[in-house]
Amino acid sequence: MSKLTVDEVVAGLRDIVGPRGLLLGDDMAAYEQGARYGQGRALCVLRPDSLTQVQAVARWCAEHGVKLVPQGANTGLVGASTPDASGNQVVLSTSRLRGVCEIDVENRSVRVDAGITLQELNERLEPHGLWFPIDLGANPTVGGMIAANTGGTRLIRYGDVRHNLLALQAVLLEPPGEVLEMGRALRKDNTGPDLKHLFVGSSGASAILTQATLEVHVRPAQSATALVVPTSDAAVLQLLLALERELGDFLSAFEGLSGHAMQAAIDHVPDLRNPFAPEPAPDFAILIELEASGTRTYTGLDLQEALNLFLQDQFEQTIENAVIGNGRELWHLRHSISEGARALGQPIAFDVSVPRSRLMAFCRAARALVAAEFPFLHVVDFGHIADGGVHFNVIWRHDAGRPYDAATVQALRDRIYAMVMDDYGGSYSAEHGVGPHNITYYRRYASPTARRLARGLRDLVDPKQLCGSVDFG
Repeated sequence: MSKLTVDEVVAGLRDIVGPRGLLLGDDMAAYEQGARYGQGRALCVLRPDSLTQVQAVARWCAEHGVKLVPQGANTGLVGASTPDASGNQVVLSTSRLRGVCEIDVENRSVRVDAGITLQELNERLEPHGLWFPIDLGANPTVGGMIAANTGGTRLIRYGDVRHNLLALQAVLLEPPGEVLEMGRALRKDNTGPDLKHLFVGSSGASAILTQATLEVHVRPAQSATALVVPTSDAAVLQLLLALERELGDFLSAFEGLSGHAMQAAIDHVPDLRNPFAPEPAPDFAILIELEASGTRTYTGLDLQEALNLFLQDQFEQTIENAVIGNGRELWHLRHSISEGARALGQPIAFDVSVPRSRLMAFCRAARALVAAEFPFLHVVDFGHIADGGVHFNVIWRHDAGRPYDAATVQALRDRIYAMVMDDYGGSYSAEHGVGPHNITYYRRYASPTARRLARGLRDLVDPKQLCGSVDFG
């Protein structure tokens, strides 16, 4: 922390961003509390409205040793965008960095400031028949999505943010305030190391991300959706492989929903209904979506008809029941699971991934572990089967019969992550990144060589470790 007093820090930063760009007291509350984890206390909150202001803030903070925590929409789930409890960190919100959104329709790209949200970006792209198809349950900023390398439900078709990032602009702490431009609006550029990827998935460490150029995609002209019940766990991957063989060019989502997950949503979200009624929700179902940019007029293909024929062929082999329904309604069920889970009690969330060939086996083993060792907890799991990701949420129910206990939760985390990493060759953070909430596991599982390299990279651009809340060294 700087030797300056709090008042001197506030005065110095206010001179840069102006009265509207600096928050104190109760006005900081929304910036100090994370979406799920992370409750801290900021020295102040800065809201610069230009690249020039960000540069000046970086220079001033580097000169005086004041630590910055970059923050987008604060929707992250690992505490990486919230300050610690010291009261010595300055939150730098990108919420006012939103002046640039330049769409190049012919190049199918957009240059956009880091503070523009995903929803706003897609609203601006829609009149041009384009979209940025990272489908999430939150509304993050562009900068936040890059910092976390978000994926979402349609990763199998469109990839994660990294796959759609053409160029990136960042402000460094060393040299203080220097702007680093990485890449151009090009899909092919092999003129040296692709430096922008050093900052993708960095959880806000080392630099302030200020602008990006993204590849965008043609909006689908038609889609088809079904919710199917597989005949067995083994049939899940058989069905996925068959879909990829027959309709792989159109497959955009293959989402797994456990019976507990569906029931939690149906019971607690008022406008939801059980799509299998009058039968109860099955133990497991798969939400399948196909998309095509062309209409039947040009492709000769009606996706819903194609999906229906495929499902007919798969009946009894891999499918025992199916709901061919309104896509909006079925996706509403999928996106309501988190709300339903929260209504049951306090979620203990695991965002993990394993090779997709082992995903169903992992889920079986993890459920068995919870039932045997933590029988008072309730599993509500769902996720992205096609890319090997699963949100293995465990709920400490309101009616668990015993109070929430942090030591028990820590023991559960250690057991689940050990299973993911050691037994299944997976990842303890599939798409939420690394933050104070899970940094322990980074230090446990990253090799000494990887950590040494990460520290070396950070020392080049932020040797005083002034930017971000995560130390990857």
